[in-house]
Amino acid sequence: MAKNLITGGLGFIGFHLSNLLLEQGEEVTIFDVAAGSPLYRDINDKVTLIRGDVSNWSQVLDAVRTSGADCIYHAGAMLPPGTEQNPQAAFNINVNGTYNVLEAARMFDVKSVMFLSTLATFGRDVPSIVPNDAAQHPLNMYGVTKVCCERLGEFYQRRYGVNFRGVRLTPILGMGRVDSAQSAYIYKSGQEAAIGRPYSIYVETDTSIAVLYVKDAAWGLYDLKNAPEEKLSTRIYNLYGMTATGQGIHDAVMKAVPAARIDFQPDAKQIQLVHNLPEKLDDAAARNDWGWAPRYSLDEAVADFVKDIRSRPDIYA
Repeated sequence: MAKNLITGGLGFIGFHLSNLLLEQGEEVTIFDVAAGSPLYRDINDKVTLIRGDVSNWSQVLDAVRTSGADCIYHAGAMLPPGTEQNPQAAFNINVNGTYNVLEAARMFDVKSVMFLSTLATFGRDVPSIVPNDAAQHPLNMYGVTKVCCERLGEFYQRRYGVNFRGVRLTPILGMGRVDSAQSAYIYKSGQEAAIGRPYSIYVETDTSIAVLYVKDAAWGLYDLKNAPEEKLSTRIYNLYGMTATGQGIHDAVMKAVPAARIDFQPDAKQIQLVHNLPEKLDDAAARNDWGWAPRYSLDEAVADFVKDIRSRPDIYA
């Protein structure tokens, strides 16, 4: 039975990844600075939790040794807006934390390290459809740290043979997301509708954004981890789910929750922040190398998201 360690595993991507790994009959150990998460209520007895900080070398070393992990999914990171408010902490957690994970993986001969990166590694000087190998000139500290981590992983793969692989994710839709990033409306619209509260979408009806359903993100990581080495042409792959307009998100929510109370109250500042994001990641390399393809359309993702939320009303009480 494969053994997995998920750093930052109490986060919402970590939760959905944990579920997928358990469904595949694998063992899961969570390493997180938090003491617990309500998301894990139904699977607490199926995972092992080690409390610790990825920026603390001794704690990371002990977690990797204790877990006996065959694979580390490195999801632990500081996110915006915290990264922009405290760049020094962002560097320590994201960059030093990734160094600690890679060094521990080297020392304990971990078979693979899976890294979660982001479209925020790209700036505005890229084509509307961003190639996998486009120049990375990020606009914020979060993107800066993720670029550095990508290069660290590639170095460890070249120098020490650490099997480092990663994916760049677009804004994520899914149960358990709680941040207030510029893309928050893509999940809050469905979340608020599912629990019976009104919501105002703060972009225009024709404002578009790249969206990836969280369960597709989990499958992407899992499938890349299992891809034959000889099939890989790079260490980091763009993943792309779909492009959704404000109106498209509204309509998908209304299909899933016909009684939803959703309107539009555009905010120029928020719209500009959304426009700062690349429009689409070209995922041809992932499709060609290891058969990546999203399993959910926008309507399917929103419907599944709403179903998940309604199955766990305690999270939103």
